[in-house]
Amino acid sequence: MAVGKNKGLKIGGKKGAKKKVVDPFTRKDWYDIKAPSVFKVRQVGKTLVNRTQGTRIASDGLKGRVYEVSLADLQSENDAERSFRKFKLVCEDVQGKNCLTNFHGMNLTTDKTRSMVKKWQTLIEGNVDAKTTDGYTLRVFCIGFTKKQDQSTRKTCYAQSQQVRNIRKKMCDIITKEVNSDDLKGVVNKLIPDSIASDIMKACQGIYPLQDVYIRKVKVMKRPRFDISKLMDMHGEGSGKTTVTTDPTTGETVERPEGYEPPVQEAV
Repeated sequence: MAVGKNKGLKIGGKKGAKKKVVDPFTRKDWYDIKAPSVFKVRQVGKTLVNRTQGTRIASDGLKGRVYEVSLADLQSENDAERSFRKFKLVCEDVQGKNCLTNFHGMNLTTDKTRSMVKKWQTLIEGNVDAKTTDGYTLRVFCIGFTKKQDQSTRKTCYAQSQQVRNIRKKMCDIITKEVNSDDLKGVVNKLIPDSIASDIMKACQGIYPLQDVYIRKVKVMKRPRFDISKLMDMHGEGSGKTTVTTDPTTGETVERPEGYEPPVQEAV
């Protein structure tokens, strides 16, 4: 046999000597995932990444990771109204052992969507691209179903094609108005209780009564350039806007967040 052909065969070694197996978890670190301050539960979970080694930096492996979390877990309320809504959070920055995340999308669980689709009614869907005041382009999908009239003896409750078009236009107009008038933080605040869907239901009452109206899905299509101060604002740290006031007890100038109210003293 030619020399140097079989790499596993060393002088004095056995044929096909095994490499030493190293547990891959010994070179990994755990990081905490932090949700934005609009949610009640900030500690979402933990994530793994290889330690910094040479030019491969750990934080680069974490940035851009997307985590999907149920709204029930984010709000620590395990009622049925919350559990079918899932939020996607993307890691944008790493500070210490914390991954700071931002809103990346929202959708409903498959079982919820399928439980709503029934016979003898009209399904109406609409989607629209809208831009927030801070430069995020969101694609918002809405779903709704026609509702049987009270005292109706008919088996079906189908809407006419013109009514469907009118409802879809109303859906798109309301979504555009709500998204265009607010920043990303405000839009997420509207998505948590789904106030946009209830506005659509009320507005379409005059065209055809609707039921099971939901914002089915939200995608972030475009995001502005990364700004650490905006991300810290989403996490409720360093909101940027502060006012300089004088402490009445010591006479020192102190910076306080805008709209700061001093605590009420029980006794003077």
